[in-house]
Amino acid sequence: MHPNDPRLRSFIEVKADSDFPIQNLPYGVFSTADHPSPRVGVAIGDYVLDLAALQAAKLLDLPEGVFAQGSINAFMALGPNVWRSTRARISALLRHDNAELRDNAELRAKALLPMRQVKLHLPLRVEGFTDFYSSKEHATNVGTMFRDKTNPLLPNWLHIPIGYNGRASTVVVSGTAIHRPRGQLKPPSAELPSFGPCKRLDFELEIGVVVGQSSVMGSMLTEAQAEEMIFGFTLLNDWSARDIQQWEYVPLGPFQAKAFATSISPWIVTREALEPFRVAGPAQDPAPLPYLQQKGANNYDMALEVALRTPEMPQPARISATNFKYMYWSSVQQLVHHASSGCAMSVGDLLGSGTVSGPEKDQLGSLLELSWNGTEPLQLPGGESRSFLEDGDSLVMRGWCQGDGYRVGFGEVEGTVLAASE
Repeated sequence: MHPNDPRLRSFIEVKADSDFPIQNLPYGVFSTADHPSPRVGVAIGDYVLDLAALQAAKLLDLPEGVFAQGSINAFMALGPNVWRSTRARISALLRHDNAELRDNAELRAKALLPMRQVKLHLPLRVEGFTDFYSSKEHATNVGTMFRDKTNPLLPNWLHIPIGYNGRASTVVVSGTAIHRPRGQLKPPSAELPSFGPCKRLDFELEIGVVVGQSSVMGSMLTEAQAEEMIFGFTLLNDWSARDIQQWEYVPLGPFQAKAFATSISPWIVTREALEPFRVAGPAQDPAPLPYLQQKGANNYDMALEVALRTPEMPQPARISATNFKYMYWSSVQQLVHHASSGCAMSVGDLLGSGTVSGPEKDQLGSLLELSWNGTEPLQLPGGESRSFLEDGDSLVMRGWCQGDGYRVGFGEVEGTVLAASE
């Protein structure tokens, strides 16, 4: 059976609403108290399967030590054929009717670890980070608020995937607390800028694309080549300081407003696992230039949710629910355009999709939109409201694709806002 076959069952019990059935098998990096060296594993139900332990037991035929390290970069560098064969082998080892691992009690005790007992780390060594601006709904909303209500999209937006190069050094794993950034602020009423803590801290709901193969400087990519270079996808929160951004973004775009933190989920869902959920994106009018035109359906039917918990709330409350299928520019188009100037792509590059916003009010992927730049504060259970994030607030993002009796999910990406550091 193909690893995506909905009929597959594992000998590990997996609940129907679990993000991690046998049809998923996302990659991550973890450690344990008795084995503190990070290594690579996959999620299955409520367990982490230690791939370094399987390789040591000669159940995986790969270069020595490829999983006994603190990132998946070395594995990604082996290429798409190895990605596919390894996922198929792991799937076979976890099947309910395969005795190799199922009936080896000693190896199971070493290799199958309850997720509650492990520490999850940043799953890849991020070589470069680029963030895009590819939701037509989000770009239209922002343009309406800040530029021109009658013509909110800039002339180039419908022709190229707009992006900027961010900071790989501040990409952190879910659960990492985020200090409120400091920067130059100049509200419209002020004559001169001042320096201090951001007052309009926001999130952006995004999907991160993990590049698993490199390209040669000076070369371009076809649609097929770009697709093969994508290893997988992860949840991404592009933390944003809106007041710092408003003062600095003209003429060269975001800088310090985005550089202070980007959070990703600890699990990378492979492109192959998402294959059953591919859909066509929105019609693109005008048609892109030939190098950006797509033959395939490169969007995904992927449900996304954001929940907010304030220090006064016992449980997070959902504030947005949208879908990745709304993105105007696909991940493949973003990668093709990124390399089109001759820019070399590297194993471990991370591409942010840009804020995922849908057409309805409750499908917006940032507080900037949900509160309409603070003019319509978001009402929360218990009587609180938010225009932007306050110290102590926690954001949780989740995402999944719904299959027939199973779902392929990403877990979650969480971050709590701390006061600006002294």
